[in-house]
Amino acid sequence: MIYFDNSATTKALPAVLDTYRKVSEDFFGNPSSLHALGDHAYQLLEGARSQIAELMHAQPSEIYFTSGGSEGDNWIIKGTAIEKRPFGKHLITTAVEHPAVINTMKQLESLGFEVTYLPVDHRGFINIADLRAAIRPDTILVSIMAVNNEIGAMQPIQAAARVLDDYPTIHFHVDAVQAIGKGLLPALRDPRIDFITFSGHKFHGPRGTGFIYAKTGRHFAPLITGGGQESNLRSGTENLPAIAAMAKALRLLLANEPAAVANQQAIRRRIYDHVSQLPNVTMFSQLTPDFAPHILCFAIAGVRGETIVHAFESEQIYISTTSACSSKKGTESSTLAAMHVDSSIATSAIRVSLDEYNTLAEADQFNAAFDRIYAKFQKLMPTAS
Repeated sequence: MIYFDNSATTKALPAVLDTYRKVSEDFFGNPSSLHALGDHAYQLLEGARSQIAELMHAQPSEIYFTSGGSEGDNWIIKGTAIEKRPFGKHLITTAVEHPAVINTMKQLESLGFEVTYLPVDHRGFINIADLRAAIRPDTILVSIMAVNNEIGAMQPIQAAARVLDDYPTIHFHVDAVQAIGKGLLPALRDPRIDFITFSGHKFHGPRGTGFIYAKTGRHFAPLITGGGQESNLRSGTENLPAIAAMAKALRLLLANEPAAVANQQAIRRRIYDHVSQLPNVTMFSQLTPDFAPHILCFAIAGVRGETIVHAFESEQIYISTTSACSSKKGTESSTLAAMHVDSSIATSAIRVSLDEYNTLAEADQFNAAFDRIYAKFQKLMPTAS
C-alpha cells in the first residue's frame, strides 16, 4: 500500500500514539483542578505549550490550543471581526483559500461585513498590487494562506507583510495548515504576521488537535466561552493527551526538516518528470521554488478525477481529487476555478501529496501504475481515435 494523500491527513506516528496513551494513563487530572493531580496535568500542558513555542520561535503566551485548522481559521477571522467591528467591517482574503476561510468570510458577509476576494493568475498566485489596491480605511483583517492545499502554490506572504508594514492596525492572518514542515518557517516567522493557524493531523499528530500563534498585543474575541481556559480566550477542558502528542509530533517533524523537504522534492520531481511528458496530461503544480515540495496536482483530459482516484486505489495507491473537503461532494476545485481552468479539465484533476516518509521507490511504483491506468483510459481521451 502506498499512501499519497498526506494533505488530507497524515498517519499518527507510533511515538506520538505512545505519548497519547501514557499521558492518558498517568496525567488524567483536569489541568484546572487545584489538587496535585490537576497541577501535574497543568505543568504538562504548559510544558507542551512551551515546547511548541520554542519550535515556532514564539513566546508560550502566544500559543493557543484548538481542535484543528478549521477552528483556528474561524476563531481568528471571526474573533477579529468581533473585536475590531467598531473600527471597520472590511476584510481581505484570496479566491483560493481553504473552505474554512472562504465560508467563514461568507458568513461574515451575511452579517454585514464586506469582503474583498483577491483574484489569482493562471498559476494560482495573487498579485501584491491587488492587495495594496484593495486596502481601505475600514480594513481590519487580511487573511492569506501560506500554501494552497490543492495545487501547492506558496502565496507571497512576506511580500504581503511588507505591504502591511504601512498599515499596522490591520490584523494579518496566515493559514499555515499545509506549510508546516515544508521549509517555510523563516517566512512564517516574519514579524508582521499577527496570527497563524496550524493543524496537528497534518503533521502526524492526533486528529482534533491544532494550535494558533497570536502575536502579543493583538486582540481578538473568543468564540468559545465558559470556564476561561487558554487565557480566557478558548474555554473547555484541554485535551491534554492529544496536545502532548501533538507537541511530540511537531518536535519530530522539525528535527530533520531540510532532509525531509529534499526527499519530498525528489519524489515530486520523479513523478512530475514522468507524467508531464504524456499527451492529455495538464500539470497545475510546478517544480519552481514558489510551489511547496509535497503537492502535485494534474489532470488527465477526458477522465474524471474520482475515476482516476479509484483506478489508483485498485492498485493500492491512495491519492485524492483536489481537496478532501470537497472530493466526496464531487464538486469542482475552487482553486482551479479561480485560475479559470476550463471545467472539463478541472473535473479531471487529482492530487498527489507526500510526507517525509514516502520514498523514491514508491514514486516509481506510482509511475508504473500510472502507465497502466493511462493506457486503460486512452479511449476516453480527446485524441483517441
